Amino acid sequence: MSNLNEIDRDAAALASDEGGFPEQEQLPPGLTTKMDPIPDHGETTWVGHGRLQGLKALITGGDSGIGRAVAIAFAREGASVALGYLPEEQSDAEDTRGWVEEAGVQCVLLPGDLTDEETARTTVDMAADRLGGLDIVVNNAGFQWARREGGLTGLKTDEMDRVFKTNLYALFWVSQQALKHLGKGASIINVSSIQAYDPSESLVDYAATKAAINNFTVNLAAEVGDRGIRVNAIAPGPIWTPLQPATKGGDSMPGFGGDTPLGRAGQPSELAGAFVFLASPAEASYVSGTVIGVTGGKPVF
Repeated sequence: MSNLNEIDRDAAALASDEGGFPEQEQLPPGLTTKMDPIPDHGETTWVGHGRLQGLKALITGGDSGIGRAVAIAFAREGASVALGYLPEEQSDAEDTRGWVEEAGVQCVLLPGDLTDEETARTTVDMAADRLGGLDIVVNNAGFQWARREGGLTGLKTDEMDRVFKTNLYALFWVSQQALKHLGKGASIINVSSIQAYDPSESLVDYAATKAAINNFTVNLAAEVGDRGIRVNAIAPGPIWTPLQPATKGGDSMPGFGGDTPLGRAGQPSELAGAFVFLASPAEASYVSGTVIGVTGGKPVF
């Protein structure tokens, strides 16, 4: 089983409540086991009620952070899950698979770099093949880079390429390929960000991609509505995931999330309910083309 059984949940909650974390840095993409404290993904708290019973879901970036929390919640709601992730995140993906399989459902691991078009499309097809269909797609894979100075003037083309290809190109490819497998009642859930509404200068390219995701969500919802497919997005605020210490300066961690009205960063588990709601055919059957903010009180309008 997962080595996360020994997570100090009290320490994680304390750090979050205080609105900051110890100084720390990792190299991208970052690993859960190297974080201090380890995030809460709902391992000991999420209780399922069968809201996604028998459904089949693909979650990109599903190894850790928000993706892991969604995978655990989906599994405990009865959905089988395929996880897309980078090969260097294999240990995190295996931990997540342990939690998913503990819920008694199938978990498929699909390592690969979605910035490559063939890999992105193949990941979708493999998920549908190995799960026996596809009902839910969560476009969660994302990348940012805040360790630069000068905003736009400090932006390098290779950095911009990685951000745009991960956040936008992959989302377009995955969604386009998924439409070959999705039918009436299916759901696509994109991951936007508070950065689409309140952008940081150091994340000029990342913020632009998240605003584009909002537009894509509304546009695709209009296109596929007559097929009975719903398309929505969730805009997280500051959430304690490996992306933070892996892409930002360590000195920014103590104050991370402290500028929200709730005064703290969120835990990945605190987003899971929004994803379950949007994925549920019963509870969100008339919800499409919208963006739900889970931001600690920051406005998304």
